[in-house]
Amino acid sequence: MNKDQVKGTAEKVKGKANEAVGKMTGDKAQEAKGQVQQGAGEARKQYGDVKEDVKKSQP
Repeated sequence: MNKDQVKGTAEKVKGKANEAVGKMTGDKAQEAKGQVQQGAGEARKQYGDVKEDVKKSQP
């Protein structure tokens, strides 16, 4: 596991928390911020996954 995978997963968790708080408080802006964070976290995690795959496929 590389740092991009870890940071991506952490960002997704923060996004889920922000989205949940936004839903509970009725704050649509915070809810949207959480969704954006989750998307960014997933993108970073996938980038890390690709890096790992490349590293494993090299002789």
